[in-house]
Amino acid sequence: MTDAVLPCAVRTKVGSRDSRVLRALGRMVASLQADADHPHVNLHFDEASFHTARRAHVHLFDLEYDGKKDAAIVTELQWDALGDNLLHVEFKRVTRGQKTESVVPLRFVGTPAGILTHDLNEIHIRSIPSALPDSIDVRVEGLEPGTHIRKADIALPDGVELLVEDDYDIATISDLKGGGAADEPAAEDGEGEGETPAE
Repeated sequence: MTDAVLPCAVRTKVGSRDSRVLRALGRMVASLQADADHPHVNLHFDEASFHTARRAHVHLFDLEYDGKKDAAIVTELQWDALGDNLLHVEFKRVTRGQKTESVVPLRFVGTPAGILTHDLNEIHIRSIPSALPDSIDVRVEGLEPGTHIRKADIALPDGVELLVEDDYDIATISDLKGGGAADEPAAEDGEGEGETPAE
C-alpha cells in the first residue's frame, strides 16, 4: 500500500451551513479524532486530491496543517442519502510501523454450491497502517452446504490479523433446497433471515 501527503486547513467554523460552503468550493470537510495526547481537530482539504489518493488505494495519509504533520488513516466515510456524494471524512492518528485496529469490508469471492449466509459486511482487523488492505477476501467458490467459514479459512495479507474468535462463523453455506445447512434441520417459517445468494 502507498501513502500520500494531504495539505489541510483548520476549520474555524463548524456546522452544516459552513460545510456546504466549503464543499461548494471543492473542499472536503473532515475531523481528526482526539487521542490521549492530542485534541480533536476539524479540517478541510482539496476533495479531488483525496479521491485521487483513494483510487490509488492510499490508506495512510500525512495530514499537514498549522505547521504540523500527523500520520492518519480513514475510519469513516459519510455519504449522502443516495450514496453518491461524500460529505465527511473521519481520520484517526496512527504511528508508522505500529499496529493499529481498523474496520475493513468483507468481499465474498466466487459462487458456492449453496446459499451464502453471513452477518458481517465488515470486519475488525489489526495491522500496521501501511499494510491496511482495501478489503478482506473470503473465497467461497464451490463450497458445499454445511461449510462453516472461520478465521483459519481466510488467506490474509502479510501483517494483517483478524480480530474475531477462532470458532466464530464468518459465513456459512446453506442447502439450496431446505435453506438450512446440510447438517442442520431446515429453518422454520420466519427464520433464515439474512441469507443472500453469493454474487
